[in-house]
Amino acid sequence: MTNLPLSLTRRQFLISACLFEGGLGMASLLFGWLTGIDPFADLLFEQSALSWGILGTLPLLLLFWQFYTSSLHSLQTIKQLLIEQLGPLLTLCRWYDLLLLAVIAGIGEELLFRGFLQPWITQAISPLAGLIISNILFGLVHMVTLTYALLAAAIGLYLGMMINVEGQPNLLTPIIIHSLYDYLAFLVVVQSYRENQRRD
Repeated sequence: MTNLPLSLTRRQFLISACLFEGGLGMASLLFGWLTGIDPFADLLFEQSALSWGILGTLPLLLLFWQFYTSSLHSLQTIKQLLIEQLGPLLTLCRWYDLLLLAVIAGIGEELLFRGFLQPWITQAISPLAGLIISNILFGLVHMVTLTYALLAAAIGLYLGMMINVEGQPNLLTPIIIHSLYDYLAFLVVVQSYRENQRRD
């Protein structure tokens, strides 16, 4: 999403972003149909998954804040890219636009990477290979910078493990974590962009 042109209107940005993220979910259905893997197989609507999803977001938010406030050059570069490229577009949006975008991203990406790819590779090779390979691909899809890709892959590993946090796989847990994390990260980027605008 960071390569979208800055001249987009709010409506154009939302449509483009939602089509891209929703397209990942549609891709999971297509690949699932071709391979016999149902991306929705482990999606169970249980109260405990909601609780684990909220709790499971906290470590990622702490990690995000540590990286976001770090003085390391590679992390500052990522922060500036997010503020300069996503900030203007996210600032066009209302809070419910950002929530919608975060939920669509959480559902689309989790269906593809944890709902389809991880079980498919697990079935073909092993559970460990499914976890690792699917999240190497997750990192590559987020190749804004090498550091960003590595961080995304690490977050993907965490999400891939959280699917089994209760023993029985439930895709709803990583969907909630992913969506809530993205939404709160969007709000931080918007706030940072507005602060930069006020200073300028």
